[in-house]
Amino acid sequence: METSSTEEQAAVIIVGSGFAGLCMAIRLKQAGIHDFLMLERGPEVGGTWRDNHYPGAACDVPSVLYSLSFEPNPDWSRKYPTQPELLEYQRHCARKYGLQPHLRLNADVAGCRYDDASARWQVHTRDGRRFSAPVLVSGMGGLSNPAMPELPGLPGFRGTAFHSAQWDHGCDLRGKRVAVIGSGASAIQFLPRIAPQVARLDYYQRTPPWVIPKPDRPIRDWERWLFRHLPMTQKLWRWWTYWLLEMRVIAFTSAPKLMRAVEWESRQAMRRHIADPELRRRLTPRYRAGCKRILLANDYYPALALPQVNVITDPIREIRPHGVVTASGEEREVDVLIFATGFKVQEMAPPGLYVNGRGLDLADAWRQGPQAYLGTSVPDFPNLFMIVGPNTGLGHNSMIYIIESQVRYIVDAIRTMHRDGLQEVSVRPEVSRRYNEELQRMLQGTVWSSGGCRSWYLDAQGRNTTLWPSFTFRFRQRLRSFQPGRYLIRKAG
Repeated sequence: METSSTEEQAAVIIVGSGFAGLCMAIRLKQAGIHDFLMLERGPEVGGTWRDNHYPGAACDVPSVLYSLSFEPNPDWSRKYPTQPELLEYQRHCARKYGLQPHLRLNADVAGCRYDDASARWQVHTRDGRRFSAPVLVSGMGGLSNPAMPELPGLPGFRGTAFHSAQWDHGCDLRGKRVAVIGSGASAIQFLPRIAPQVARLDYYQRTPPWVIPKPDRPIRDWERWLFRHLPMTQKLWRWWTYWLLEMRVIAFTSAPKLMRAVEWESRQAMRRHIADPELRRRLTPRYRAGCKRILLANDYYPALALPQVNVITDPIREIRPHGVVTASGEEREVDVLIFATGFKVQEMAPPGLYVNGRGLDLADAWRQGPQAYLGTSVPDFPNLFMIVGPNTGLGHNSMIYIIESQVRYIVDAIRTMHRDGLQEVSVRPEVSRRYNEELQRMLQGTVWSSGGCRSWYLDAQGRNTTLWPSFTFRFRQRLRSFQPGRYLIRKAG
């Protein structure tokens, strides 16, 4: 491991260079703040859309909305963007706004500790580099650390095994016996791509998802011409798409019975593509749509109807060197294990990552579940701002809207600190407590709390610490400006 005796200093350190980090960096430059660094653990920008490169990886939010509002892309090829296009869009943003000098690549942050005396965050990376800044912005996102199940015998498996977020493109699946474990969003996308290649595909499904057709199509040449030469047409399409999706929050929050329409649509898709009634039964969820993430796909059910695909609902008991054993005792031989088991969403702050001046680890402060004021500030952690923090996730609209709302708030906070000579800002505990108590009241009666399922939206205590339970424009209104009166303030000098 390389070490460094020098410390690189800046006014702001941003952790991550996905959409959150890129948006933060660009908005800082536009605000006239150029003294910042971006620490990225990978070899280039991109975050989630750099790391998740499995076959068929794509977004389930329309491309016109899943892009920065101030940097429209007139050249999207499809209505729903694919992973390669999203990654290229992020590269484009980094190039256009001159972010390369601010980037520190392969900088995997190992720990951040706040120093009360200097009012600075001290950051060190796994390769020994050290950085410091008064303000630290976490833009890591929730879909960054893959979750692997603890299955007995897994370390002894002699075939090839990998998580969908760490796809092994060197593994030739043609003619292989493949086991896919997990039935989340990634499985729905890659399973149809690999099913035609393999000799046999065993799909281990614990809980079936509600899957509805994806209204995707190529964007026509004349549409791209309009977007390029008459940008207002793309802005209008973005506006229309935003409000179309925004209205869906009513079904998630105040009228869950409306989700019956989603369930009907999913059942109709199953009937069209799957003739076997027993298979349809196994694929039909027993919870209200929306309780878990609703998935979009056109090729998922047809793939499950292929003769070489087996949907297995019997729980896995153990992994053996050459196979998978279920609770019934049946062992099925396997050459390749692919885990589609999602991410450690509830572990927003791994132990040791953020430590305050008194030695309190944020992971310990969040032992009863993560929470923050406006999903952005945490009591007792001065000058730390989070993008896509607790209760900022969405089930109905684009996360880019949330990211831009938080970035605007954080930039305003930094400008206020510079203008008023504020050395330290830390949200008042009672302010954060009242906000989170209100959030939990808002979440009662939503489909996530009454839909009859357990999901990654919930923590170990059953509290929803992931989703924003209202209209996104309400969230933006709350973050319209930084309010120093809600923070404990320490002035410079």
